[in-house]
Amino acid sequence: MSQSLASKIDHTQLKPETQTEKINQICQEAKDNHFASVCVTPTWVAHSYELLKDTDVKVCTVIGFPLGATTPETKAFETNQVIDQGATEVDMVINIGSLKDGQYEEVERDIQAVVDEAKDRALVKVIIETSLLTQDEKVKACELAKRAGADYVKTSTGFSGGGATVEDIKLMRATVGPEMGVKASGGVKSLEDANAMIEAGATRIGASSGVQIVNGEQSNSDY
Repeated sequence: MSQSLASKIDHTQLKPETQTEKINQICQEAKDNHFASVCVTPTWVAHSYELLKDTDVKVCTVIGFPLGATTPETKAFETNQVIDQGATEVDMVINIGSLKDGQYEEVERDIQAVVDEAKDRALVKVIIETSLLTQDEKVKACELAKRAGADYVKTSTGFSGGGATVEDIKLMRATVGPEMGVKASGGVKSLEDANAMIEAGATRIGASSGVQIVNGEQSNSDY
């Protein structure tokens, strides 16, 4: 197993039907493999934190997930709450409709609300949902995330069809430059997939298949 690869993986479980047993499993797998984080929905943050607080694995969660269509104020409240419960990384979904309408100030304000709430407390990754965007919209979303002070841009929720592609990772990396992180999520199911994303410029991989990836196996998972 490549420890350097494991340290780039957010071991992810975001399905709505997720139960305690599954969260316990992914937290144990994250500890065993020294993944960067577990990425869970907000309802599981406190539980995951209790399981991981004495380890090197961080708790990551999602904000405005999966649609991104809540208000900036709601996203800020949600961010504050999950950080208080132990999350140190938050992956927020932009307001996709506002972006496609060209309401760029609104999109930046949306991202800024989360960045301001998380300042000095948690990393912010901005999910732009690449499968719903044109090339120009992908570039603009990345530019807005960078201007708002986010730490990462991220491809996908895994809930809107499509997922991370090498082409999108290259475009996102070229847009944000070397100083921001780029997270590839959605459809990364194998070691080959993960290595291709990293070679294209990804610095973090979001996948429910982390164990299979580091063991060089193929996963059938959707995310």
